Order: sequence, then C-alpha cells, then structure tokens
Amino acid sequence: MSIDVLFRPFKLKGLTLPNRVVMAPMTRSFSPGGIATEAVAQYYRRRAEGRVSLIISEGTGVDRPASLNDPNVPRFHGEKELAAWRRVVDEVHAAGGLMAPQLWHVGCVRTSAKDWSPPGAYDSPSGLSRPGKRFGEPMSEEDIADAVRAFADAALAAKRLGFDAVELHGAHGYLIDQFFWDGTNRREDAYGGKDLPGRARFAAEIVHAVRRAVGEEFPIMLRVSQWKQQDFAVKLAETPRALEAWLKPLVDAGVDVLHCSQRRFWEPEFEASDLNFAGWAKKLTGVPTITVGSVGLTGEFVAAFGGESSQPASLDELIRRLERDEFDLVAVGRALLQDPQWLVKVRDGRLDELMPFEKNALAALS
Repeated sequence: MSIDVLFRPFKLKGLTLPNRVVMAPMTRSFSPGGIATEAVAQYYRRRAEGRVSLIISEGTGVDRPASLNDPNVPRFHGEKELAAWRRVVDEVHAAGGLMAPQLWHVGCVRTSAKDWSPPGAYDSPSGLSRPGKRFGEPMSEEDIADAVRAFADAALAAKRLGFDAVELHGAHGYLIDQFFWDGTNRREDAYGGKDLPGRARFAAEIVHAVRRAVGEEFPIMLRVSQWKQQDFAVKLAETPRALEAWLKPLVDAGVDVLHCSQRRFWEPEFEASDLNFAGWAKKLTGVPTITVGSVGLTGEFVAAFGGESSQPASLDELIRRLERDEFDLVAVGRALLQDPQWLVKVRDGRLDELMPFEKNALAALS
C-alpha cells in the first residue's frame, strides 16, 4: 500500500506537523536525581533528526512528593530540572522538531528500588494500589487541590520553556487513571461515585486548570487507556455510550487531542465494529486522536520487558485505517527507541533495513 498518508501534514491549533508519526512517551530512567542529562537531550534530538513530527517525552513528575517512584525519572519542577528541560527542547528545535512533555503522577504504584523511597506519602484516591489491595491513605481534598495545582504549574512551565504542546498522563493505572477506575476509586465524595463521569472529576479539574494556565491556543493532549498495568483485561467503558460519557466531559474541559493507548492498535474496541480505541474516541468526541500499540512490530511491549524480541511488521493495516480517517496521528514507541531513523527508512522504502526490537535497547540511550 502507498505510505503517502503517513506523510500528510496535520494542523493542531498553531502547530503544523509535517507528517502523522509522533514519538510515543517511553520511560527511560536515565536522569539521575530527576534531572535530564545531556545524553537525554541528544537522545531526543536524534529522533527529531529522524523526522518524527512531534516528540512526546517520557513521563515527567509534577510537584508532589511521591509523583514518581523512580529516582532516575526526570521531574518537571525545580530550577535545575527545568533548566535541563530547556536544553532538551532547544536541541529538538535545533534539529527541526517539535516536542511536548508528558506530565505524570504515578499515584500509588510502589517503587521497585531497594535503597530509595519517595520523599513523601504515596497519593491515591482510596488507599488502594489495585482492587482489594490496601496501600497508603486516601488523598484529602487539600491533597487533590495541590495535585491539580502541580499539573497546571508544570504545564505553564512547559509553555514558558518553549515546548510546543503538553500531554497529561491519564492512563495505565497511574494517579489520574486510578481515579477513573472503580477498582481503585472507592470514594463517596465528589471525586468518586459509581459512574465513570463522576470519577473523572479529578481529571477534568486538572484539564481546566491546565487550560487556564496555558491559554486557549496551546495544545493539550490527554493519554487514556482502558487497560491497566494492574489488570490488562479491565475496561472502564464497556460500550460506546459509556466511552462517550467518560471522554466528552474531558474534551469539554479543554483537551485538544486524545492519545488512546492499546496494547495492539489493530484490535477492535467494541463488538460489531472494527474501529479501534482511537477510532471510537474520535467518532464520539469529534477531536483528533492518536493511536498507539505495537506499531510496526510483531510483538507487543509488555512481552518486550520480559525479554521477547519483535520483528518488523507490515504497516498496511495502519495505513488502511489512516486513509479512512479512523484516527489522525500514530505514536511509535519501540521501533523508534531501537532506531531513530525508523521513519526515514519507511519514507525512503528501505524496509529491508528496518531493525527488530531487542530488549537491550532499553539499557542505553542510543
């Protein structure tokens, strides 16, 4: 199939993206003490030189004591931390690229470090790390208000540093998603409830605050998922009607783009239609969407962390869905992590040069 659709420009408010491929956010843990290094800056610059239209950074911690559970994941607050991010975005711009930081709070996902712990209490809606698993104490309303403030402050910092957009991480069982999920949100106040739109109030308040901070023309993306790292089979919305009730208020609050995470992008979200998650989100809300999940590779990313390699795979199904406008943008993760020139090779028809993904690519900033 013709790959021309991958290289059509796309407009997003004041941005013009030269093609439809964005770099997916991928945690790398190469920022000692939470400060991005020169190696991090060059890592992102190489992907900009590889002609990716928009780079979404790895998750970066907002200004709450336990927003991160890894001391080597970068923070997005503090003088030294933000100065380091200015260096990163300047390198990306110098290479002709565009960039958005992903703003992150891990919630009550416990650290795996043996000799380090976060400098404060873990945040969570109900003191549950997964359904039925007690861990910590529920956030107070004051904690919630401060978390909302932290996201807004980070978004404003991103705009002031010269980033081109911002993404909020609301997926994969982290803090915002813990509020969405009835398995971890058992609150009976205004931030809980039996219905998904009610449990989305925390996210909506974050989006409202971010929009007030950055103004109307600065693009806000929100990453969402049905699946959780705690349970791959979870579905927050079992029907299109439930999906609309969840996502539409977030769009009304100020989200410009929904980044819809699936483990395999080609899988249909609901019965009686082959639309994927991003396809349904676009149909129901009317805003642009990003699809993601095993693009260009045979295996999916969860297995990759267990050591499974993945071979290059056909892009025909992706192109077919793009041509029918099922979604607008495509996030590529491991293929770009393995090879910063992946998109250039696809563009030039050098498919025989595409590289398999190997786990050892996770061990360095290549």
